[in-house]
Amino acid sequence: MHDLAPDKASLDAIEIASRDEISSLQLERLKWSLRHAYDNVPHYQEKFDAAGIAPDDLSDLSDLAKFPFLVKDDLRRNYPFAMFAVPRAQVVRVHASSGTTGIPTVVGYTQTDIDNWAGLMARSIRAAGGRPGDIAHVAYGYGLFTGGLGAHYGAERLGCTVIPMSGGGTQRQVQLINDFKPDIILATPSYTLTIADEFERMGIDPRETALKVGIHGAEPWSQAMRAEIERRFDMHAVDIYGLSEVMGPGVSCECVESKDGLHFWEDHFYPEIIDPESGAVLADGEPGELVITSIAKEALPVIRYRTRDLTRLLPGTARTMRRMEKIMGRSDDMMIIRGVNVFPSQIEVEILKDQRLSPHYFCELSKAGQLDRLTVVVEARPDTSPEECDAAEQLLAQNIKVHAGVSVAIRMGEAGTIERSLGKAQRIKDLRPKN
Repeated sequence: MHDLAPDKASLDAIEIASRDEISSLQLERLKWSLRHAYDNVPHYQEKFDAAGIAPDDLSDLSDLAKFPFLVKDDLRRNYPFAMFAVPRAQVVRVHASSGTTGIPTVVGYTQTDIDNWAGLMARSIRAAGGRPGDIAHVAYGYGLFTGGLGAHYGAERLGCTVIPMSGGGTQRQVQLINDFKPDIILATPSYTLTIADEFERMGIDPRETALKVGIHGAEPWSQAMRAEIERRFDMHAVDIYGLSEVMGPGVSCECVESKDGLHFWEDHFYPEIIDPESGAVLADGEPGELVITSIAKEALPVIRYRTRDLTRLLPGTARTMRRMEKIMGRSDDMMIIRGVNVFPSQIEVEILKDQRLSPHYFCELSKAGQLDRLTVVVEARPDTSPEECDAAEQLLAQNIKVHAGVSVAIRMGEAGTIERSLGKAQRIKDLRPKN
């Protein structure tokens, strides 16, 4: 793979500033953000007052722990625009979640917010190995989902030539990657593997493309999946993180020279890790739930937003800013099977250990009497014999038992039988009765 480490002279000064400089900037911006939210959003005023806390009570970064959390239901209760901290006429763009579980969450941006987002995405793409003049193939979905437009504007800000392909049309994706020879692909990791499958179905070796780096986010993915993507494309696979409620992609990103965790862009966001049960703030290095506070957003400031993503914070390496470890899962994606906590990412690691198995899978939850039952539905790779399938099925069940601590059933299908993801992969199908 290519050496894509950036020249330090090309970095933003804040990326390699001292911790004291970063903390000082954070405190200054955090004071502004708390005051901006309190003065302009009734929800924050009510919550702060009820908690007996005011913006001026923040004199140290640690004081943020005294302020109440923001959760997704708060955004839904204030649908559509009641969380905006600026007049609606100053909001130049609106994004929203899919609303698959009810009322969507709505996010607004001022022009300054859009400019900052483009800048942070450009910084992320550069950290991942992108350079001005590169061709960037964007296979994230466009529209109300933040992925496509976030990647698009960031790549343009960096000075890339952008191919706004969006998701879907996998055969067309292969044609354009083959013909236009992009240096960068931006897509979910699961869809990147779907594209690899299509290359191979068409008799084209994905390792022969011009791609140098894939920038993958929007869903948790394991180190084993990184190795699978890098093996099949002969490119760097780099993790990027964001969520629409906070901004979109570009909240944090791995650096291609280290690939050892996602550097948090701490000049715009203040991260905390909390105990998911008690809400207590945990020390750096301890695993828990990620909480994010925006410190420069105008249209929709988020104060202590509970992401439900499980990770931990670590010291900086390639950049001064702290790293977050790859997301291990979401608290609301955790499956509890007979008292054992299991995440899809744990299942994924075991699947990808076996070259007889495809990386496409899902976890099916059902009832066996009064007990929960977990079935892992996975594909064999093409040309795997029935005998090899049987052996792989037995080994997978054994490895999941040993490494995840839970007994599961395995349902093995032929190559191509699992529906391919065109965006975020659905890893859990819950068939249990709702009552």
